[in-house]
Amino acid sequence: MTQLELLQAHQQKLSACRLCQSMVGPVVMGNATTSPILLIGQAPGDKEGSAGKPFAWTAGKTLFKWFDSIGLSESQFRNRVYMAAVCRCFPGKNPKGGDRVPSKTEIANCRRWLDREIELLQPKLLLPVGKLAISQFLDVDKLADIIGKQHRLGLSHGDTDLIPLPHPSGASTWHRTEPGKSLLAQALNLIRLHPAWQVLSD
Repeated sequence: MTQLELLQAHQQKLSACRLCQSMVGPVVMGNATTSPILLIGQAPGDKEGSAGKPFAWTAGKTLFKWFDSIGLSESQFRNRVYMAAVCRCFPGKNPKGGDRVPSKTEIANCRRWLDREIELLQPKLLLPVGKLAISQFLDVDKLADIIGKQHRLGLSHGDTDLIPLPHPSGASTWHRTEPGKSLLAQALNLIRLHPAWQVLSD
């Protein structure tokens, strides 16, 4: 099987996953695109399931503005970058407001899918978006300590670069105030200059 066929078979299995009873389906996935870049979100919101794609609502508009500023429109990004997440189903609402944070068990259940995608894609660049996604790869205390920097990870297929991004949520002011605003600009510039990005944006 080709790499694309393996990804498509993987997504068929993923779409049938029902391991987490407290999660709200359907499973949300990006396009099965063979890419040197893997974006990892946190978990879909309540609108993504009906839209059938990740980052389909307000946070997505902000995220794709960021990527458009360094050379890829939303449609180009969706077709050229593999979009994954820590959890692929909507966790549901938190009674105190906002979306529920997935449990450790739910994160562990979903990790098998992400691990398989890393194995199949062997990405040159990881883009974790938001603290939950970043913390799957790096120890995170303060975002200001890690955003705006390029990190090197040893994964099963070899060394991979990681450039973390803040979550583009409208409820967050981190990326719109200092130092977050400047650190986000630094992170986007690092992505723009990365060989994997330049291959996709040519």
